[in-house]
Amino acid sequence: MAMFKSDSSTGKQGDTVIGAAVKVEGNFVGEGNVIVEGQLQGTLKTKHNVMIGSGAIVKANVEAQDVHLAGELHGNVKVSGKLVLATTAKLNGNIEAASLTVEEGATLNGKCVMTAGAKVEA
Repeated sequence: MAMFKSDSSTGKQGDTVIGAAVKVEGNFVGEGNVIVEGQLQGTLKTKHNVMIGSGAIVKANVEAQDVHLAGELHGNVKVSGKLVLATTAKLNGNIEAASLTVEEGATLNGKCVMTAGAKVEA
């Protein structure tokens, strides 16, 4: 886990980026946005947003404000805002979200509970 100044195509300065060649195991807790392009196993919590890229494999429970999933996620997702499952997304786990968008082609196996936007604590 490292902080990088990313170019405009991958994120903003201050985002935490887990690169495509990186594998992280353990409990990951952050304050800012998290971009996952590699592999993550354990838990992932942040008070801001999570973006899981199309080549990423995440085996973790995820808690955040908003989550954009384009890769593979095995675990439960709890968001206080919006969860977006892109066309390439594969989610095996339960969802708790205030808003959910599932694009055509995405795979979702789990239960979904729509909330009134309860705050997520990291």
